[in-house]
Amino acid sequence: MTNMSGQLLLQHGSQTLDNRKDHAKYAVKVVAYEDKADPSKWWVATAGWDECVLVYCLNIPDEADAPALKIGEPVARIKLVSNPESLLFVPHVDSNEPLLLVSRRDSTYIYYYQVEAASEGTDTRENDGADAENSPGEARLLGQQNLAPHSNAWVAFSPAHMALSPHDPGLLAVATSTLPHMKVIIVRLLFPAMKTAPASEDPVTQASQALATLEIQNREDAAILVQANTFAPQTAYSTPQVAWRPNGSGVWVNGDDGVVRGIETKTGKIIATLKGGHEPGSKVRTVWSGYVAVPQEEGDPIREEWVISGGFDKRLIVWKV
Repeated sequence: MTNMSGQLLLQHGSQTLDNRKDHAKYAVKVVAYEDKADPSKWWVATAGWDECVLVYCLNIPDEADAPALKIGEPVARIKLVSNPESLLFVPHVDSNEPLLLVSRRDSTYIYYYQVEAASEGTDTRENDGADAENSPGEARLLGQQNLAPHSNAWVAFSPAHMALSPHDPGLLAVATSTLPHMKVIIVRLLFPAMKTAPASEDPVTQASQALATLEIQNREDAAILVQANTFAPQTAYSTPQVAWRPNGSGVWVNGDDGVVRGIETKTGKIIATLKGGHEPGSKVRTVWSGYVAVPQEEGDPIREEWVISGGFDKRLIVWKV
C-alpha cells in the first residue's frame, strides 16, 4: 500500500511487516508483478508526485517465513519531467523479461522501461562516494509509443490509467484525461527491441529523418485499434479508471455522474450502463471486473461475472451482469 506521506507499506493480514519512505511527496500508485522465470521474485513499482517512479525487487519466502519479509532498498528509479499517471508491468513479447510501462502527465506517450538490468548493474550510477552505494540505478528507457501520433496539438490528453487484456498480452486499454468526457483507446503494444540496433552507415539527411519519423507515426497510428468516446463526464480532478471484462470482449469505465459504462472493444460502442447503485452525480472512483466463484447449496460453485465499483458516496456496489 502507499499513502499521502510517500510511504510504501507491506501488509500481511492485519500485521504491517515493513514500511519505507523513499518518495518526497504523495505516493499515488503501486503495482506488483510476479516474475515468470522465478515465481519467488516479485517486482513492485511505486509512483509519486515527486515526479519519480521507484522499483523494488522482493524475494517472497514460504508462507511460514512471510512475517520476516522486508521491502528492501529500491533497485531502480525513473526520474520524469512531470508526475507519473499510470504504471503497468508487462512481459516482453520475445524474451518474457518484465518491462515497466509508464505514462505521465502532459504527455501522450507510453514509455517502456527495462527494470531487470538496472537492478543488476550499478556501474552506471552518476553519484559518487556513499551516495552511489545507497542510490538506486536509473532504469533504462527502451522506447516510447505515441497514442496521438498525428496530432499537432501540444498535448491532447494524458494516458491516465492502463490495463492489460486478460487474453492478449500485447493489447492495452487506456483511459485518457480528455475533457469533458473520457475517451478509451484500445492499442496494440509496439514492444521495443531489447538491444540497440547498430547505427546505419547511410548519410542522415533532413528528408531521411522526416521519412523515418513518418514511418514511426504510421506504425503508431496502425497500432490504435479503437478510439471510443465513453461520454463519461470528468474534470481535470477526476481519476479515470478502466477494467477489462474477464473474457476480453469489453471494458468498464467509471464516471463523475455515478454511472459505470461498458464499451465493446471491437466497435467502441457503449453497450451497457450500470445505474441506480451510486448516488446520481457522485464520482465513481474505481472499477473492478472478473469472475467470482459463488458457492451453491448443492454441487460445485458457479462462476459469475461481477463488476465492483466504489464511489465518493462511500458505497461499494456489486453488479452481477
